Amino acid sequence: MVKETVYTLYVTENRRLIGVLSVLDILTADDGDLIEDIMDTNVITVDTLEDKELVAAQFAKYDFLALPVVDKEFRIVGIVTFDDAMDVIQEENTEDFSRMAAMSPSEDSYFKTPVITHAKNRIMWLLILMLSATITGSIITKYEAAFAAVPLLVSFIPMLTGTGGNCGSQSSTLVIRGIAVGEIEFKDIFRVIFKEVRIALVVSLILAMVNGLRIYIMYDQDVMLAVAIGITMIAVVVMAKTIGCVLPLAAKKIGLDPAIMAAPLITTILDTCTILVYFRIVTAFFHI
Repeated sequence: MVKETVYTLYVTENRRLIGVLSVLDILTADDGDLIEDIMDTNVITVDTLEDKELVAAQFAKYDFLALPVVDKEFRIVGIVTFDDAMDVIQEENTEDFSRMAAMSPSEDSYFKTPVITHAKNRIMWLLILMLSATITGSIITKYEAAFAAVPLLVSFIPMLTGTGGNCGSQSSTLVIRGIAVGEIEFKDIFRVIFKEVRIALVVSLILAMVNGLRIYIMYDQDVMLAVAIGITMIAVVVMAKTIGCVLPLAAKKIGLDPAIMAAPLITTILDTCTILVYFRIVTAFFHI
């Protein structure tokens, strides 16, 4: 028996697990007590075919030092210790960080991984993100007339796309974390959207007012421009936070790792959506 389980005793009958008790239970029991009288028959177990990530989540949920592993006949065939769970959690976190940075996970450490392997793990996502960004470029080209009429409009694009990407990344990161710890499931999608939209309204109103005041002061008290950019800011933030919370849940639902719906991919998607929203609003405001 390993040190993690020295305080936990499993009771079996014909190899079938029927209860669990601790050394403390035995030490504090009366001399005439039977094991069946002091053991806990409500035993939390894991199946031999259980996914290792789900097993690791059980440790986080119940704060156990060990979990018994049983087969289909409920016969105990082994144990999983806290150390085992920590190894799995570390491995999963490493994979998630890699995917959130748009890279394929690597089993070796940073310095032990060859340069060519690092490049191979990164290039595919970089190609996908680069090529998808051409959509944004084609949309901007479509609105050349708007640029010609009001050249100042171009200067607000980096601010709007950057803010949208940051807001989307915030929401996606929190949702991915909630999924990882079992707090958020796909059935909670409407609750998550409702919460993120309320957050977005508060955040976007503050950003719009501060930015509107800046534009009003810097650009000759141009109220129309300040209002147009302010409305765009509100629309972009609400859209970004909605997309940022929905995509990880959708990925989980169809069997993909939610971590791939993190900063790089979310930002690329939101750049395109932000440009579309921005020019729809300013062209309507300035009739161009």
